[in-house]
Amino acid sequence: MQAQEMMSGLRIPELEDLGHFFRSLPTSTLVGIGALTAVLAYWLATRPRPIKPPCSLLHQSEEVPHEDGARRSMMGDGSKLLSHYHDDARTMYEVFQRGLHVSGDGPCLGSRLPNQPYKWISYKEVTARAEYLGSGLLHQGCRPDPNQFIGVFAQNRPEWIISELACYTYSMVVVPLYDTLGPDAIRFIINTADISTVICDKVDKAQVLLDNVERKETSGLRRIILMDDFDADLVERGESCGNDLLWKSPAPADALVSPQPPAPDDLSIVCFTSGTTGNPKGVMLSHGNVVADFSGFLKVTDVSFNIINIDDCLISFLPLAHMFERLIEVQRGGSVVYCHGGRIGFYQGDIRLLPDDMKALRPTIFPVVPRLLNRMYDKIFSQANTPVKRWLLNFAAKRKGAEVSSGVIRSDSVWDKIFFSKIQASLGGRLRMIITGAAPTSPSVLGFLRAALGCQVYEAYGQTECTAGCTFTTPGDWTPGHVGAPLPCNLIKLVDVPEKNYFASKEEGEVCVKGSNVFKGYLKDPERTAETLDADGWLHTGDIGKWLPNGTLKIIDRKKHIFKLAQGEYISPEKIENIYIRSEPVTQLYVHGDSLQSCLVGIVVPDPEVMPEWAKKKGIFGTYKDLCKNTELKKAVLEDLVRLGKASGLHSFEQVKNIYIHSEMFSITNGLLTPTLKAKRPELKEFFKEKIDRLYDGISM
Repeated sequence: MQAQEMMSGLRIPELEDLGHFFRSLPTSTLVGIGALTAVLAYWLATRPRPIKPPCSLLHQSEEVPHEDGARRSMMGDGSKLLSHYHDDARTMYEVFQRGLHVSGDGPCLGSRLPNQPYKWISYKEVTARAEYLGSGLLHQGCRPDPNQFIGVFAQNRPEWIISELACYTYSMVVVPLYDTLGPDAIRFIINTADISTVICDKVDKAQVLLDNVERKETSGLRRIILMDDFDADLVERGESCGNDLLWKSPAPADALVSPQPPAPDDLSIVCFTSGTTGNPKGVMLSHGNVVADFSGFLKVTDVSFNIINIDDCLISFLPLAHMFERLIEVQRGGSVVYCHGGRIGFYQGDIRLLPDDMKALRPTIFPVVPRLLNRMYDKIFSQANTPVKRWLLNFAAKRKGAEVSSGVIRSDSVWDKIFFSKIQASLGGRLRMIITGAAPTSPSVLGFLRAALGCQVYEAYGQTECTAGCTFTTPGDWTPGHVGAPLPCNLIKLVDVPEKNYFASKEEGEVCVKGSNVFKGYLKDPERTAETLDADGWLHTGDIGKWLPNGTLKIIDRKKHIFKLAQGEYISPEKIENIYIRSEPVTQLYVHGDSLQSCLVGIVVPDPEVMPEWAKKKGIFGTYKDLCKNTELKKAVLEDLVRLGKASGLHSFEQVKNIYIHSEMFSITNGLLTPTLKAKRPELKEFFKEKIDRLYDGISM
């Protein structure tokens, strides 16, 4: 009581003076102050919040004791590598079953016809059709075990996923086939994997397979199952080859077999890589490999992305036969979507119609390759067709980019409303996440699109042998120039490459990966397995990496002269050069490409004695020096190179699209050849840098 009386007797002059001050203010002024206070309070409550990184962006990985300089992710349990995210989803079969349960039989797979809305198949219907197809395979003589390989030769569509799930439901293994491998490689895969059954989408693919059977080049192929309708002529041709041609669901309705699901260590898929020389290699991946890899992605993004849910939708358009596309679309993206009851919508099959499909589907997850991001970037700037428009677009991107740099990702800023809303609407208007990989993305393109698209854009690095991904952008780190930190499912170390002057002591060397996502080896190829996977379980990638101070990885070179183009295709330039050098007027050449470009260019040195006479036969005349500058001569040489490439079986992406005719020989003296007369590729690249840039500019014109 006494204390209360003492308190009541206290006076604070400053507060009394402040009260007198406010009472003396005009009413209009008080209203203005109140409105300003309300606006300030509203801004504080609704201002954009930066993404909270799951770890310090200055310390994104750390060395692991007793692992020879290996580094691990800062996320997850430091004592062990992540193998799964959900206890009830340790195989691809369980992943889908979890989605069925979580979704409550919601929509699962969608497709559309031109100018039509998407039509959806529910989780239960997908499961039923998979069991129906899988039971039919068993009735046709396939075995429910991980030594039974089933080929899938089709474009992206719901039946692809149903076929895949049918295999997983009965512990069989999927072996994707794709056109770009070429007919020789398809025959090699069918024979190597002892494939007796291939599920394909269209009649023309069935015809290709039957051609091989008729020539007795794939004698083990017994069954072709078609997704599309076919006529009696095809049946008759199949019967003459001893094949049964079936459509979609070959099991009698009353002959369903109970699911016989796989274990985590069982094989799930054998993905044959296109390689650069020789036959393709069959990368064996277990269910545990695939689950571990997408679980690493989940662990990295679960805080910032609030986990995928039943409202999420992914668009499928990247080729499902390529492992990276499978990983970000089906395994990493799709499995994450399935696991949480989301949906996957398939494009119509024509990449030109993808924008229309995006608007109709309105996806939240968009897996892409750098080549598509480059096209988006180019298209946006091509529409800013005046200097003023281009300046305004760059200004808006810089202002929005400043927000991105501070960790704020949003699509409702003033810059979005004025400049970027149409771009976002063209992709459906609901994107939350873009995942890119397969090749590096240009920092300028990545920076601009992170600002313009108003969603999280992640970059991944890896290869088929580590289930496609082993590093991933840490949420909140939107700086370009690196491929992120190790995933929580694997370790990464750098190994000395003394012949190229890279040493782990200097934080540089060959990137090696070890963990739950590393493959089991190459199918029936122990020699090449031993070359890639060492006795301690480390995968040697052939890429040269550099650790940055914040614990992220930067890819700086290749151990061998092999590189990826922007669309993810591997290129061996020496193989191409060995073909082109047979061109009559050519004495030396250098084939160039890099992962920021989608095609190859070449530097050609003609033979001074042969070239003038060769040119005369083409109706082109002049001295050697003049001919080297002649555009008609250049065109003729390019046509001859392409002719030789076609005759030798080069793919389109392996052919040069533009050349520069150089009149002086590469030599030891000018530093472009080694003492053993081998091309010094880094020096050639630097020496012709300006010419190479002009060649690429000439292609885009």
